[in-house]
Amino acid sequence: MTSFLRSDRSTPVAVWLFAVAALVLAMVVVGGATRLTDSGLSITEWKPVTGVLPPMSDADWQAEFARYREIPQYQQVNRGMSLAEFKTIYWWEWGHRLLGRIVGLAFAVPFAWFLIRREIPRRLVWRCVVLFALGGLQGAIGWWMVASGLSERVSVAPERLMVHLGLAFVLFSALIWTALDAWAGAPRQTLPSPWTRRSLALVGLVLFQILLGALVAGNDAGLVYTDWPLMGGGFFPAQYAGEGVWGTIAHSQGAVQLHHRLVGYLLVGVGVAAAVGARRSRYLSGAAKGLALATATAIGLQAALGIATLMLRVPISLGVAHQVAAALVLGLATAFAWRVRRL
Repeated sequence: MTSFLRSDRSTPVAVWLFAVAALVLAMVVVGGATRLTDSGLSITEWKPVTGVLPPMSDADWQAEFARYREIPQYQQVNRGMSLAEFKTIYWWEWGHRLLGRIVGLAFAVPFAWFLIRREIPRRLVWRCVVLFALGGLQGAIGWWMVASGLSERVSVAPERLMVHLGLAFVLFSALIWTALDAWAGAPRQTLPSPWTRRSLALVGLVLFQILLGALVAGNDAGLVYTDWPLMGGGFFPAQYAGEGVWGTIAHSQGAVQLHHRLVGYLLVGVGVAAAVGARRSRYLSGAAKGLALATATAIGLQAALGIATLMLRVPISLGVAHQVAAALVLGLATAFAWRVRRL
């Protein structure tokens, strides 16, 4: 029996996965600051190994700056920028990429150690392999995103930013779920419950809202229609339609902000309904009911923070806080869905 329990759960593995989730959250924070400071295009090459070192001499800095001056962002937005100003945005992007490498090492090295020692529960080994592969894919997607802003645009493509940020949050959620599984072991009893689908649908809705928020960020749509609850004095933005359906969905500032607002209202309503329904449910444990209430509360606070961020025209501090709060909402919704399966 003792042997079975050892193979089924592992506190050290759980702590490791929670720590990696915290690093992914740090990546989101630094990435958000990098975007808000328009720093993401300052490094115009992808060097996964040698890029770990920043410029080490004046000649190196001049070479980096020369490459940046060749892209549209410099020529159309930052023309005349000094080397000192360039260094400021460079350090943000370099720090973001360095943190990505640290996250990879923080996953890979302990993963190998735990595998050798056979401390990872057998049912979680392949899940960890998938998480590692998705982490590697995230690095490639990051460069795919940056590359979209190096030739014809002055910023990255919003849809590529959406994919990059969305995958980061999917990894964050999956790491939390897997860490909880490693901490508690496999469910000893699962019973049919309508709350399984409801809780997973809530996680999906939170992720969908995060994707819409990424489109708002990618289009700088938080800088227009900064009144609330109206939009430019009306219930519907005056400039909604873009060039075609995809142009409207992904590139129209009015459209992406409206969609983010509407799903935000829906999410608040769903969160409140989930908390009230959970409190009355005979299927759920006290812990699950508490997590439902915590999730609904976090959703409400996040909505208020989003409104404040918009009306103040997205100061960096509130923009970053809004992303952190999104991670908190997703983490709580994930924990709620995980707990629902353990009635």
